[in-house]
Amino acid sequence: MGAESRRARRRPRSAARRKLWGGAFRGATARIVEEFTTSLPVDRRLYPYDILGSIAHAEGLVGTGVLSRREGARLVAALGAIRRELDLGRFRFQPTDEDIHTAIERRLTERLGRTGRTLHAGRSRNDQVVLDVRLYLRDEIDALAERLAELHGVLRQLARRLFGHLLPGYTHLQRAQPILLSHHLLAYHDMFARDAERLLDCRRRVDTLPLGAGALAGAGFPIDRHHLARRLGFARVSTNSLDAVGDRDFVAEFLAAAAILGMHLSRLGNEIVLWSTVEFGFVTLPDAFSTGSSMMPQKRNPDVAELMRAKAGRLYGDLVTLLTVLKDLPLAYNRDLQEDKPPLFDAADTLRTTLEVTSAMLAGLEWNTERMREAAADDHLLATDLADILVERGVPFREAHDLVGRAVALARQRRCALRALADADLKRISPRLGRVLVEQLTPQASIARRRVVGGTAPAEVERRLRELERQARGSGTTGRRRAAGPKRSKRLPR
Repeated sequence: MGAESRRARRRPRSAARRKLWGGAFRGATARIVEEFTTSLPVDRRLYPYDILGSIAHAEGLVGTGVLSRREGARLVAALGAIRRELDLGRFRFQPTDEDIHTAIERRLTERLGRTGRTLHAGRSRNDQVVLDVRLYLRDEIDALAERLAELHGVLRQLARRLFGHLLPGYTHLQRAQPILLSHHLLAYHDMFARDAERLLDCRRRVDTLPLGAGALAGAGFPIDRHHLARRLGFARVSTNSLDAVGDRDFVAEFLAAAAILGMHLSRLGNEIVLWSTVEFGFVTLPDAFSTGSSMMPQKRNPDVAELMRAKAGRLYGDLVTLLTVLKDLPLAYNRDLQEDKPPLFDAADTLRTTLEVTSAMLAGLEWNTERMREAAADDHLLATDLADILVERGVPFREAHDLVGRAVALARQRRCALRALADADLKRISPRLGRVLVEQLTPQASIARRRVVGGTAPAEVERRLRELERQARGSGTTGRRRAAGPKRSKRLPR
């Protein structure tokens, strides 16, 4: 073999060894493969968590005797310095960095030489990356719980300020019965409370330490995983190393909760779109949350509320993306799992910004309560109350329903209100009917009848509102609440 051929064979081997895993490879990775497989543009935001986990792992290796205390201290100090480089934007990434994990380890080796190469003992990127994702998601759920608490606070404040105002309640987007505006607002409060419960319940399953699972079979050194869990603030350790590195159920669960939350935000956004139309006229958007038309000077468009609707589709897509990635994977780790982070990060970012803008927009709305009151004054909305009055006088409900339905049909035929029908007209339908009954019908009386627990009666809505206000005071805030859990690590600036 000639000298030229020997040099040609040596070059790929040298290139392969620049990889952390390149010892058994003689050929270099094709550039197109490096570009296709890199995750650094996506996962670089995990650097605070990667360094936090690496510091804990270094301390764990010291505890086993694999590293001396001096080596451990040098690693911890260097990792802190690298964190500062990343925080300040001074960290220089290299083309050979496959992901944030290899980038940090490469920089650690540059700073410490041989000592930097000792850190990965007993650890695989398989358990390293899932540790980072769990640390990240724990923080994100806490942040979203805070945003939801802020939204709850806005809804409670609006329900208190607008207490007593009426509007029509709708089914099938048709006027149905009068309700309190506060009751309507508190319906969304209950929706978002369930969302918070789902997220915090998901957080319990996120709060499991995978570090120590190794590549799939467990670390080869007697690392004290329970100590690592306490060090990193985890409630428990994983119980099966295969499952620990291959599990992304907790991400799917988060995305499912995110999709439902997005659906609730979409429903609220859609009502704001409808209510801000001239046809409804229930709310007016402030200038800061409206846009105009490039052609029509008079237009005032509810773009923020429309995007609240659209973001739900994006969140649904994030969930379906991950479920599709996971559906055929054999145990344990597969590179497919690299694709868990784009939908996860997208969903978390989408929810955070949407919740922030929703709270701000709601707080700035102008509520046209007089227009709502006029719409609720349509006495056809009181037909059910008239049937209920007949039931109280001994008429079976189905018979009462039929009689009132005939009275409504007559009023519609004459294009008048129920209250405008003559006593003789009502008596012809049934002797049980008459103006003396119809004149009892008012929106206020209708609302007062709905005094069951959870109904729209003022006393019941007041009771519920006070209950929610007490709960908010009991949590220590009126609009913000921290989720239970360990102290959060410093978040990556957006």
